[in-house]
Amino acid sequence: MLVRTRDGAGLYAEERGSGDPLLLLAGQSSSHLMWGAVIDRFAERHRVLVFDYRGTGRSESPEDGYSTPGFAADAVAVLDAFDVPRAQVYGFSMGGRVAQWVAIDHPDRVGALVLGATTPGDRHGVPRPDWANALLARPDDKAGLDAMMFTPAWLDGRAERPGVCQDWRVGTPPLTQARHYEASQAHDAWDRLPSITAPTLIIHGSDDPTNVPENAFLLAERIPGSTVHIIDGARHGYWEEFSDEAERVVLGFLDRHALERRSPTVGAVDRERGDTGAG
Repeated sequence: MLVRTRDGAGLYAEERGSGDPLLLLAGQSSSHLMWGAVIDRFAERHRVLVFDYRGTGRSESPEDGYSTPGFAADAVAVLDAFDVPRAQVYGFSMGGRVAQWVAIDHPDRVGALVLGATTPGDRHGVPRPDWANALLARPDDKAGLDAMMFTPAWLDGRAERPGVCQDWRVGTPPLTQARHYEASQAHDAWDRLPSITAPTLIIHGSDDPTNVPENAFLLAERIPGSTVHIIDGARHGYWEEFSDEAERVVLGFLDRHALERRSPTVGAVDRERGDTGAG
C-alpha cells in the first residue's frame, strides 16, 4: 500500500496479522525489512503495521521531511491510512526516537510504548564511543556495523538463519543514509519526555556500543512510570540475537496494556537488570 503524507511523500506500508494494532518503527536508514521474522512472530498476536521511511525500501525519496518529529508525522499518516485510531508503538534505535515523538505529539494515538536500544538525544544522553560514531558515519563498513549489532558467536551462523535480515540498510542509497544519520543525531526530546502518558517499556542490551545502556535509565527518569528491561550480553541487535527474551518481554508488556483494558496506573521504574518491574 502506498501512503501519502501531509507533504505528499509516498511511503510503502503493509499490515499482517490481527489483534491490537502494533506499529513497528525500524532503525536508522532501514526499511521495514530490518525486523525480519519478528514481523510474522508478532503478527501471531497483533495486527502489525510496518512502513519504509522516506528514502528507504519502496518509499519515495523527497528532498525534505528528514527529522525524528517528521518521521513521527509519517508514522501517524500510516495509522490514518489503515484507519487505526490508536496503536501500540514499538521503535528500535532511531525508531525509538521517532516513537518518542509519536507519543509526545500524538498521545491519543498511542496505547503502550516500547523504546528499544534508544536515547533521549545526544544533548542530554550518554554519548557512544568515538569509534562507534566513526563506524556509523561509514555506511560502507558492513562488517564493522555488524560487530556493533551482534556478538561474534552469533554472527558466525547468521547467514544460515531463516528470516534474518542480512543487511539492515538494504537498498538505502548513501544520500538517504546521510539524511537519516543527521536526523537521528539531531533528535532532542528531553524537555518533552515527561509529557508522555503512555505506559512505557524501555528495553536495551547490556553491551550496546551504538546507544550505550545508561541511556535506558535516563529515559526512565524522564518518562513517568516507565519500566526498564536490560538483556544481559546483548549488543545493539538484541531483537534478533536475543529474540526469545526480547519478544517474551515485549509481548508480555503489550498484553498487560492491551488497548481494550488499558490501566491508568503503570509500574514504577525498576533499575534491576533484567526486571521489567511488572511482575
